[in-house]
Parts: sequence; structure tokens; C-alpha cells
Amino acid sequence: MKLVLSAVHTRKTTGAYEELSTNPLNDIYRRVINLLNQLRSQNQIREWQKQKLIPVQNKIELAYMYFLAKPQKKGTPLRPIINTIHAVTARISKFLDQKLRPLFNRYARSTTIVDGVDLLHQLDQYIQKGYFNSSTLFITFNITNLYTMLPQEESLKIIDEFLRQHNCHRIHGISIETIIELARLVLQANAFVYGKKFYRQIIGGAMGSP
Repeated sequence: MKLVLSAVHTRKTTGAYEELSTNPLNDIYRRVINLLNQLRSQNQIREWQKQKLIPVQNKIELAYMYFLAKPQKKGTPLRPIINTIHAVTARISKFLDQKLRPLFNRYARSTTIVDGVDLLHQLDQYIQKGYFNSSTLFITFNITNLYTMLPQEESLKIIDEFLRQHNCHRIHGISIETIIELARLVLQANAFVYGKKFYRQIIGGAMGSP
């Protein structure tokens, strides 16, 4: 019962999901194939890249939502996770992660805290540099529903700006424009099943997708 109530609460509070009347799997598959064929015909991607990104039709399935408890928070709320392992866009999502994550780590890692261990490591460096003193302030904050609050087009603009700012105009031969088109497809084609009903995420991205 708590899972059902949590799902309803998530939908109402975030407005991130819209219910679909039919299974969108085949429509998403056609959309992915059409975009990859278009990019290949325009020579935006190479044939081997297309083959790496193209989904295997007999192995794809619609993503599904499940929940994980957050015991560290009051009332033990549930975090919605979307399993996209066999989703139609899984190969594209993984490909983008492999290409973009190293760039993020290269240019933004020094100002990013990954986890508690990393925090202690960076704090130690902060102390060694002589920055730590009696006036140092520690501030903590929590972002509610992070994955369902970021506007999709705004997120794509941020990727575009990040790549241009660091002069990454082509990544392994692929233009920024093509990267953005592939990323847009991953965000907009994020559909899943929950409780025998079909949904599409219209705000943010799937927690569970690379």
C-alpha cells in the first residue's frame, strides 16, 4: 500500500509523469531507428557507431519503476527508480555516459563531491592548504526530487554550454548538435510501466539511467 501511495504522491507533487493510454514500446523503437538512420544518412555518425547504438529488437523491453527506501530521512520516504537496463534507448544512454562523463571528471571533478569518503578527502586537502580556521562554515542542504525537477530542454542547454565552454566541439568525431539530439531522445523517450499502467517522464530524467 505504501508503494502505491508513494507513486501517487510522486506523480502529484512533481508533475513529472504523464499516464499513457497504450504501450509506447514500439513507437519508441521506431523513433530511435528513425533518428539513427537520419544521423547516419547525414554522416553525423559512422556506421559502426550506428550499430553500437541501435537497439536489438528482440531484447528490448519497457522500463519499469520501483522504489527504494530512504531510511536516513524522516518518515522513511521512498525514492523512485526506473530500471532502464533493457530500454530502447539504453545503448544510447550508456554511449553518452561513456563520452561525457570523462569530460565532466576532467573539467569539474575538483569542485564535485561524490560521497562521504570523497568529502573527507577534500576536507583533508582543504586543511592542508591552510583554508580551515575558526570562521569556516559548514552548510548542508537537501534537494527534493532532484531527478524530476530539472527541465529537459534546460538540461540539454547546460550540456551544450558545458561542451562549448571547454572547446569540446567534437567528441570522438561526433558534433555537439548530434550529442544533444541523442540526449534529447533519451530524455523524451523515457517511458515505463508501473502498476499495470504506462507512463512517460516529461520533466527531468530517469534515476536509473546512465
